[in-house]
Amino acid sequence: MEKSGAGTNYGHITKRQQEAWATGDFHEVARQNVCMAEALCEATDPRATDRVLDVACGSGTAALVAARRYCEVTGIDYVPDLIERAKARAIASGLEVDFRVADAQELPFHDDSFDLILSVYGVQFAPDQQKAAREMFRVCRSGGKIGLATPIPEGWSGDFFRVNAKHVPPPPGVNSPLRWGTDEGLEALLGPGVRSMENEERIALQYYRSIDHAVDIFTTFFGPAVRALEQLDGDSREHFREDVREVFDKYNRATDGTAVIENRYRLTVAICK
Repeated sequence: MEKSGAGTNYGHITKRQQEAWATGDFHEVARQNVCMAEALCEATDPRATDRVLDVACGSGTAALVAARRYCEVTGIDYVPDLIERAKARAIASGLEVDFRVADAQELPFHDDSFDLILSVYGVQFAPDQQKAAREMFRVCRSGGKIGLATPIPEGWSGDFFRVNAKHVPPPPGVNSPLRWGTDEGLEALLGPGVRSMENEERIALQYYRSIDHAVDIFTTFFGPAVRALEQLDGDSREHFREDVREVFDKYNRATDGTAVIENRYRLTVAICK
């Protein structure tokens, strides 16, 4: 990819981002996203033989839910290890899914290849948001659907991503993934290419043994947090962990010593023109 916008080198940023997401093991975090994938498939209601694409699929969470409906499913992610994990999960579940390494900003498919595009906390992290949106429209047939489960500025997701950005600022010229969780952002990104769009705020609960366990999971397996810790010195590392702990504690519903974290997100179903 070439430089785009006001000198923003999306190719360089994508490479660095890919390296960050390959750090740790996002599969250990994505287990908390299964309920969002199931809600998204229920809302978009794919039928057997529908052609479904899971964009930035990670270890295959949404793709596997759609595959259980006997859809013809493809999943792409730019982290090879996650694609290998997704393939292993499909085999273990007896499901047929075409998992391949690819970038959400450059989908390797012909126009109108799919009936439904899904993404759970995935495409929203593409540095060139406009290009990622255009690619989804390009490969989705007219009258097909785009279904997204998206972090929003309010609640746990917004606070968590702000903590990460506070300690390790994102590169200049790149919009926050939280933009996808706003009316204005979705209108700018999806509005021109859809006939209709419905948005609903949902709640996903994350379960951990304790708040400390939740912090350990994210600082050990969540790539951007792991990279943040690698760039910080001793005192700053402790401040980062404490800030992350405060976010988890703020949204903890449990009173029995475990952690049940309330995560509000936006569920979007759009019909392509």
